[in-house]
Amino acid sequence: MTSPPMMQAMRLTARHTSLQCVSIAMPTPKAGQLLLRVSACAVCRTDLHVVDGELPGGKLPITPGHEIIGRVVQLGEGVEGFAIGARVGVPWLGFTCGVCAYCRSGRENLCPEARFTGHHIDGGYAEFTVADHRYCFHIPAQYDDAAAAPLLCAGLIGYRTLRFAGDARRLGIYGFGAAAHIAAQVARHARQSVFAFTRPGDTVAQEFARSITGGWAGGSDETPPEPLDAALIFAPVGELVPVALRALAPGGTVVCGGIHMSDIPAFPYAWLWEERTIRSVANLTRRDAEEFLALAGRVRIDTITTCYPLEQANEALRDLRDGRLSGAAVLVPCSDRVAGA
Repeated sequence: MTSPPMMQAMRLTARHTSLQCVSIAMPTPKAGQLLLRVSACAVCRTDLHVVDGELPGGKLPITPGHEIIGRVVQLGEGVEGFAIGARVGVPWLGFTCGVCAYCRSGRENLCPEARFTGHHIDGGYAEFTVADHRYCFHIPAQYDDAAAAPLLCAGLIGYRTLRFAGDARRLGIYGFGAAAHIAAQVARHARQSVFAFTRPGDTVAQEFARSITGGWAGGSDETPPEPLDAALIFAPVGELVPVALRALAPGGTVVCGGIHMSDIPAFPYAWLWEERTIRSVANLTRRDAEEFLALAGRVRIDTITTCYPLEQANEALRDLRDGRLSGAAVLVPCSDRVAGA
């Protein structure tokens, strides 16, 4: 009996541990799935939440990674809209039921049966992966693989978070990392003024933010030069919610863009009064992906990336955790294997 082809993957076998570089059987696409050779997979803070056990559910062992750029090497039965060799992106949302009230009302991001790439479904920290073709997307041609990878989560979540800010003229962004540096460029295209907030004293991050926004940047302990119409929080720090509230003009909105955040401390009602609003962003929808990727194909968005070989995934996660990155980390597998060989 012929042994199945093998591939390299970075696997999480227990929470709060490092990923293990292992050789496992290459997956075979089932009906409706694409088998992809992974070209690049960006590293997201959500991956840290998966490693740290801060998200409910999920499976172990798991291959993390949900900002995947890959090329189709095999089609499962019934796949439509994709061809062998096509370059596609795979985001966090990997499955929804399609029949619940949330799915039927355009809110599939809230589907109670939703399954997520790199959490319930093996993701892109590997040489190959499979994905449901209904949750895969064609990628604008002007981006190379590494530059495109952060669009699949940092870009999508940044876009959804920005949408919830409405037509805010003065926009504050707290936590200037992968999502923020993309959302800020979309905001500038819409002629919004962007004020960037980093960890107090992080002058490197503040200079990076100024290079993207062309405007004011300071510590989260500082007051912006103008009251904000909206504030986006990408850092998973609950203490920033009352800080952002205090920077808002009446009627302003704080939008929490992370999937996980530390507890929000108590604050006086007066900081919320005058019709200020706090809201969260949960996951994403396929419509978000279609709209944002179409926008990215029209508008110049420069994704700042640092590339790591696949086997250095732990180093990339550590650099993200310690705040040593400007922009996004991207894992690049180095495989010359052919699926089915």
